[in-house]
This record gives sequence, C-alpha cells and structure tokens, in this order.
Amino acid sequence: MCALRCENIHKIYGKSQQATYAVRGISAEFQENTFYSVIGKSGSGKSTLIHLLSGLLKADRGEIFYDEQPLSTMNEQQLEHIKKKTGIVFQNYQLLPELTVRENILLPAVLLEEKCDEEWCDVILEKLQMTDIQSKYPDQLSGGQQQRCAIGRAFMNRPKYLFCDEPTGNLDKKTSKSVLNFLLEIKQLTKPTIILVTHDLDIARSADVVLHIEDGKLVSKSL
Repeated sequence: MCALRCENIHKIYGKSQQATYAVRGISAEFQENTFYSVIGKSGSGKSTLIHLLSGLLKADRGEIFYDEQPLSTMNEQQLEHIKKKTGIVFQNYQLLPELTVRENILLPAVLLEEKCDEEWCDVILEKLQMTDIQSKYPDQLSGGQQQRCAIGRAFMNRPKYLFCDEPTGNLDKKTSKSVLNFLLEIKQLTKPTIILVTHDLDIARSADVVLHIEDGKLVSKSL
C-alpha cells in the first residue's frame, strides 16, 4: 500500500540567472514497510528531495501526498498528526548536549506532550547496545554512539515514515554497518517506510528499492 508519494515536485534556490534547480519534476511512490535508498553525486538533489518529502522544505511546484492527502492542503491539526508519525535522522546527529542518551531518545514524546513509553525506550536502548551508557551525555559518546542515539530518538514514537539524510556519512565502515543493522532490525518491529540518502553503495544495496538521482531528476529505480 502506498504510504507516501510525490508528483512532479520542483525546488529552486535563488532567482533568475543565479537560480539553482535542486529538484526537477520528480514523481515517485513509497510503499508501506519498505526501505528505500536514494543515491547520487554530491549536489544531485538527494538531500533536497528528502527534505521536501519530510515536509522540512516546501516544494515550489508539484504535490506531496501522505496517505493520498495533499500535504499543501493540510491544516495545522493534520500537519501535527503527520509530524507525530514522522522520524528524521540527520548526518550531524542534532542531539541536545544537556540531555543524557535516554533523555534524548525520549525527547519526541516529551515535545509532543505524550506519555513517555519507558518500556519502548528500554527496547530501543537494548537494540542500540546503549543500555549501559544511557546516563551519559553526547560529548561523552563516540560519533557512532551519537548517531545510534539519534536513530533511537527517531524511532521513539514508532514512526510510520522515517527519513535519514546521510546517517552514516561521518562514520567508519564498521560503525556504519552497525547503524545499518539497527535500522534493519528495528524496521521489523515498527514496519515504517524508510527513505535513506547515502553515498555508501553497500548500504544502498541493503534497501528494498534504490532510487538514483542526477541533476535533480530521478533517472533510475531498481529493486
């Protein structure tokens, strides 16, 4: 079943001769419980695409649909509902330095003013192999540990949609593999639609579907 799709979306930065066409008329469908990787050279529009799909950026043209409802027509309450079902992981982690590992993972539930599911947090910490360091702060963690914490935070509200922008870009090969294994394992528990931007072809090949972006256009799709 289609969870998310986009139709002829465009994103342009700047105006007239200084305009940069980051995304040029991309249309795609993303099915439930499916892992998508997005590959392409630097500057090809990968990150812009994922920021458009997640709602972090607004498309200049075209439309994005969540469960067949246009994103552009949603009211504040509907957008908040989508936000609750969305997890986002960035390359630079974006952990809050004053919060512990556990507190960072619990943060989405706190911000949404929902009851924190402490037992689910325990499951995430166990899967992340971070139970023993849950009381540490981000500056006491390695890069791999910080990224695993960021991914755990994204899974806290059991998202239906998970967007990952180069989550292993700053990590070594071994640590990248452990992060990927966690994504694949937790996917079996919550069954989200995962859309992951990466330069790592080994990680890309682990996805169910690989999308190749060039010059802001979708040039190929492989299973």
